[in-house]
Amino acid sequence: MRRLAPAKVNLHLKVLRRREDGYHDLATLMHRVSLCDELIFEKTSRGVSLRCPGSGLPEDEGNLVFRAAKKILDLLDPPFGLHITLVKKIPTAAGLGGGSSDAATTLLAVNEMTGNRLPQARLMKMGAQLGADVPFFIGRGTAWAFGIGDRLEPLSDLPKLSFLLVNPRFELPTPLVYKGLNLALTNVPIHYSIPRFSTVQDVAAGLHNDLEAVSIRLHPVIGEIKDVLLHHGALGALMSGSGPTVFGLFADEEAAIEAERSLGGRYPWDVFRVSSYTEGR
Repeated sequence: MRRLAPAKVNLHLKVLRRREDGYHDLATLMHRVSLCDELIFEKTSRGVSLRCPGSGLPEDEGNLVFRAAKKILDLLDPPFGLHITLVKKIPTAAGLGGGSSDAATTLLAVNEMTGNRLPQARLMKMGAQLGADVPFFIGRGTAWAFGIGDRLEPLSDLPKLSFLLVNPRFELPTPLVYKGLNLALTNVPIHYSIPRFSTVQDVAAGLHNDLEAVSIRLHPVIGEIKDVLLHHGALGALMSGSGPTVFGLFADEEAAIEAERSLGGRYPWDVFRVSSYTEGR
């Protein structure tokens, strides 16, 4: 069985407060894009094994895919084990959710291989134990995520979007970025009115990320990438998640293609031209 695990970008990310448990309450709009990892699932006699060729990623409990497979196999106890090959295309620790998407895809694939015995709600609960973004990838489409990412509200009327993703070829650990936020601990309920998005122009006008300023202080090149994308015709540019990947939003695919040509290897960054992810797994 082969499955694709799409990346995501955060079109809007507001950090509402720091919680007593050390986590942060968010309001973020997450959108799948067409840059995907590939996972290949093969039945074996027993146990879980994982290969991540050419990636340097761990192939044991240090990998979310391994932990996701073991978690669902231990619960369902099917008469087979699993060998998984993970072909990485999404940069790691890049703000694109690759690890979470891989884990979600693993839960969905194993559930399918065992006769879809678990409902989506159970899979999402299991996914939340692995990582805050995993439930989003178990669902479908674009969604607002609230709390620590565990409360989802689907958004169905977003237009198809065209992007360039620019990754500066270094990792930026999420905890380091959150550590730089100067938020007071509060128990006061936060009331936040989420913006509305109907057109590409609405999306461009609503791009926002509270983590961006912290990440730019750590790595000023992130701000430079934003400026380059805007100079090459992006309607808006924003860091995704905790970074360091920056995306440029373009009016249409033709504009994104033209910008990709203009960038043309002039910078020491990885550039991916992507669009909204619409294919099934």
